[in-house]
Amino acid sequence: MKAAECSMLSIDAIVMLYHCAKVSGGNILEVGSYLGGATIAIAMGVRDSGEEKKIISIERGCRVEHPRIGTKDSFKDLRKNLKRFGFLDRVTLINGRSFDPSTIAVVRQVSGPRQIGLFVFDADANVRRDINCYCDRFADHCWMVIDDYLGGANKSERLRMQVDELVSAGRLEPLGFYGLGTWIGRWLI
Repeated sequence: MKAAECSMLSIDAIVMLYHCAKVSGGNILEVGSYLGGATIAIAMGVRDSGEEKKIISIERGCRVEHPRIGTKDSFKDLRKNLKRFGFLDRVTLINGRSFDPSTIAVVRQVSGPRQIGLFVFDADANVRRDINCYCDRFADHCWMVIDDYLGGANKSERLRMQVDELVSAGRLEPLGFYGLGTWIGRWLI
């Protein structure tokens, strides 16, 4: 898929995001969209579903040195990539941190309670913080995609511990791993 050109995710994780966006009911919330590879796959899935679904994507913007997909400004490049693929007008972009009160307010304005059917997290090591911010917006059995659960990233151990605690508490249902450590499961109310 062309979306993989703009992503650090493996192609199978990108394809799984496309599938989840296509089959999920409700809106989609993505935290940490970076250059938009996953966002583009999500938008393709929504388009191909034939249903109206809102896509909300949060990216704070940063500079990253990377041999294949580095950037001087991730938010600017995200907008550019979404425009290039024809999805800029289909995604509500929020330039900020996911846990800032102003960001939370925008998400709450765009998506009501139990309306999010897919939650994608590829940001820092604190997925639990963002789940706590938005869980009242998650539909029962909302698809959950959490990157860096496995792998060599510095944040993987902390993410894995948080996800495993939510699984043990009966809040998350694991379904599998894709690519280089992307966890996929469901939210249980």
